Amino acid sequence: MFLATEFFLVVVCVAVALTHPAVGDRWFAAVESRFTTFARRPLLSVISIGLLALTFRLVLLPIEPIPQPKVTDEYSYLLSGDTFAHGRLTNPTNPMWVHFETFQENWNPTYASMYYPGYGLFLAFGQVVLGHPFWGVWLSSGLMCAAITWALRGWMPPGWALLGAFLATIRLATFSYWANSYWGGTVAALGGALVIGALPRMKAQCRWRDALLMGFGMTLLLYTRPYEGMFFCLPVAGMLAWRRVKRELPQPKGQWRRVVVPVVVVIFAFAALGYYFWRVTGSPFTTPYQVQMRTYGLVYFPWERISHPPEFHHEYMRNIFASGSTVGWQAMWLHHPLQLQSMKALVIWLFYFGPLLTMPWLAWLFTRRRQNISRSLTPELRLLLGICLITYVSCMLTIYPGQPHYVAPLTVIFYVVTLLMMKDLVHAGEGASAGKFIARSVPFIAVLLLLARAAAPIVHRSPRPTWVRTWCSQDEQNLDRAQVLTQLEQTPGKHLVIVRYHPDHDFILNEWVFNRADIDGSKVIWAHDMGAQNAELLQYFSARHVWLVEPDYNPPRLTPYVQ
Repeated sequence: MFLATEFFLVVVCVAVALTHPAVGDRWFAAVESRFTTFARRPLLSVISIGLLALTFRLVLLPIEPIPQPKVTDEYSYLLSGDTFAHGRLTNPTNPMWVHFETFQENWNPTYASMYYPGYGLFLAFGQVVLGHPFWGVWLSSGLMCAAITWALRGWMPPGWALLGAFLATIRLATFSYWANSYWGGTVAALGGALVIGALPRMKAQCRWRDALLMGFGMTLLLYTRPYEGMFFCLPVAGMLAWRRVKRELPQPKGQWRRVVVPVVVVIFAFAALGYYFWRVTGSPFTTPYQVQMRTYGLVYFPWERISHPPEFHHEYMRNIFASGSTVGWQAMWLHHPLQLQSMKALVIWLFYFGPLLTMPWLAWLFTRRRQNISRSLTPELRLLLGICLITYVSCMLTIYPGQPHYVAPLTVIFYVVTLLMMKDLVHAGEGASAGKFIARSVPFIAVLLLLARAAAPIVHRSPRPTWVRTWCSQDEQNLDRAQVLTQLEQTPGKHLVIVRYHPDHDFILNEWVFNRADIDGSKVIWAHDMGAQNAELLQYFSARHVWLVEPDYNPPRLTPYVQ
């Protein structure tokens, strides 16, 4: 519904631009003047956008409460955060681990998330300092928006930078799944913003703090999305190295300190990550992700082959991994590559751009004559688009259709390029023009859409949960599991919940067996129904109340377990 509304408003905007481009000219000019005056204060602008993002999400809590996880990735990240919150890098393998085996988690050689630790550290901060992992998501959203503000100021005038950050706040920090789940791209987007924001500053002045921020941004990418982050950072590092060799960069006093310090930061980050790998997997050169892939016979690239068949303890995992989605996606990459790549492009376009932010791109292209398009591509635009292309290659090489957060480091570049095009449209000529009206209308439509989306629950028009991700799509949540968990947490004693599924259960989208880092110390433990093998589980947890939950009934059934 909201995607259609956005498209309708864009069509109306284009129609008005073509027929009455001078509409609202004085009002737009007055707003722009005040906006530009405020934007001239750099520190205040950065802090204000960060606080605005945090405030937006707090205000929306009555209609968008703290989310309940459902996606298997979310539970894995929450395990990571809970592990760090307990002051550990990983957890010992539980003797009954076969009963708890589930997706996206490793059990051998240790019990840990398969993912890199960056996002989990934010979740741990929220859990320990603010009382719930969600507040780590909330904080990372605010920091991301503040970093985007700072980054944009390095590429364009302050007023345009503040406008771009305002748009990013509306579309990323309010209703997006990044702000309303536990597997978004806020931390990777924060890292990308620090890298891209430091780039023009280092080219101009090569200050120590800018080099340090770039190193910190690269570290965040290393700790969240190292594969895509490598493709993202290599052209940046290569460009800076080339300009240094050609002596095109400034040569300030103490320049080597400006180079050595961030390099030391990144080297230290590599060493710390290697130590983390060693504690989790037993080797500083083996990632938890690799352990997961090897354990279950998974592949990430189309040319990979499974060296030996894995051992499965549950039939549903065999059905999913051995002959399910992974095999299907690999076959699709090999036999229908255009279809798969189109799906990936659509996923990215819907989330980051949609009709609204596509409009200035199309307007910019249509207002350029064919022979002037190449001239309009300034060196800055060519560099940024080149980084986008190289990073996007990393997404194209994998067999999976992907999620928007896979290319989260590119977030800031998407906004830089969009705002530079809007700036060109406004300053293309004297007087009113269709392009100028279109560029000015973008933030106005964004605010209208935000208000409409915020008012939707009040008039009972909230979007249904969907896997088609836009800036305001409703994410899937496992409210039934959360209700059962709350009920048991309020019941005296400790509990063991045995989960029994129907044969046609959707394990990918509705798995219930996920546990905290300290399983034995948890008030509620979730385990698979393994028939006769349940006896050993009941003996091990003999002091607990034992329950049977059957999620496939409506509503799910929770009854005392009878052996």
